[in-house]
Amino acid sequence: MIKTKNLTKVFTTEDVQTTALKNVNVEVQEGEFVAIMGPSGCGKSTFLHISGMLDNPTDGEFYFMDEEVSKYSEKTRAKLRKGNIGFVFQSFNLIDELTVFENIELPLLYLGVSASERKRRVNETLEQLELMPRKNHFPQQISGGQQQRVAVARALIADPKLILADEPTGNLDSTHGDEVMKLLVDLNEKGTTVVMVTHSPAYADYANRVIHLFDGHVVSENLKDNYNPHMRPLYQKAG
Repeated sequence: MIKTKNLTKVFTTEDVQTTALKNVNVEVQEGEFVAIMGPSGCGKSTFLHISGMLDNPTDGEFYFMDEEVSKYSEKTRAKLRKGNIGFVFQSFNLIDELTVFENIELPLLYLGVSASERKRRVNETLEQLELMPRKNHFPQQISGGQQQRVAVARALIADPKLILADEPTGNLDSTHGDEVMKLLVDLNEKGTTVVMVTHSPAYADYANRVIHLFDGHVVSENLKDNYNPHMRPLYQKAG
């Protein structure tokens, strides 16, 4: 699903150049749950932004679903993102003026889904994430854990192939953080590929594979025992 070859990203200002990523070679298979770890400033979020086609690399190659996209225009990247990638951010990024229902519905509006189909899919997702009693509330009227569940619901409403999560538990207490992690695991077990940036070894342990970055380089990878990244989730094999 994702493949990089000698991926490099350099940020340049008037006075200084900062290398966020240097010759990164990473491959994420369809159906994996991968955690990206490392100290602050090591390039984790930069890698995630390039993976989500929110930014282009300075050098190297980036493949999404076997398509080399690193030199694509923003307009072309936006078309690829729609319906293929869902984002979950630490800060939730919900729109305060929209209700829970309307925040979740937003990606479907961008995709041109009919009103009746939007209503059906949003209500189904609200039920799935136990948010139906909060559907007409505004973000500031619900808890942090509920806000992050709304953010996850918004990310998955378009049935994306890939979820990119940047510190999704960073603003949550342990109870609500565990809820969000179990939700991501459930989505992964149903076939969605998940790539998550985290500082927490405990939350990284939910993933099938952990990639460690340091100073823009991949320094190690850890696989769970008996895990084969080329295998689909068990439910798909049974089907």
